[in-house]
Amino acid sequence: MGYEYVVKYIPVNPKRRPGRKIAPQYLTIHSTGNEKSTARGERAWLENPSNTRTASWHICVDEKEAIEAIPLDEMAYHAGTTAGNTQSISIEICESGDRQKTLDNAIKLTASILRQRGWGIDRLRRHYDWSGKVCPRILSQNNWAGWKDFVDNVRGEMIIQEVTTMFKDVAENRASRKSIERVAQLGIFVGYDGKFYPDTGVTREELAVVIDRLLNVISTLIKEGKL
Repeated sequence: MGYEYVVKYIPVNPKRRPGRKIAPQYLTIHSTGNEKSTARGERAWLENPSNTRTASWHICVDEKEAIEAIPLDEMAYHAGTTAGNTQSISIEICESGDRQKTLDNAIKLTASILRQRGWGIDRLRRHYDWSGKVCPRILSQNNWAGWKDFVDNVRGEMIIQEVTTMFKDVAENRASRKSIERVAQLGIFVGYDGKFYPDTGVTREELAVVIDRLLNVISTLIKEGKL
């Protein structure tokens, strides 16, 4: 996974965890706006007696771990609008530490939640989409180019996770993994019984089937003007 997932709920509190049940339909991405705090630091702030703000989040992720502070079927105060708070789960991305590692973890976490709920990337929202606040700030530069890259990377990670789930014998660090993901996604070369059998030989009959599938894919791409 690349990070540790910790569940450590804060107590019910009217300013941060009201205990109101929700049926979320979206996943909202934020960044913390704090260049020094970690996921644990952000979690501690939610319980700090000096914190008088009405603001919270469901999951915070940094370069090492992701912490779930509020159950995903309860409301958090994160979006700046009633619709956003009652319709979405929130992920806070820390701005401290190894930025790329943190983003990698956030991408994996986001893809995992989408897949678990049977959602696509169309369910992703920025804090900005709810209230107009420039958040996630770390993805806002160059007219939100960072956000577009984030969404594309989440899409790719969902495919990776799907193939890894589908083929239990395709290790994450296997050099051929990306090629296996691609041909499986296109339906050219698939496994069976939950495995891909990457080290098993191919018979002439199986090769003929693979070539036929490949030709069908090429034909479709040509018809669609994509090749």
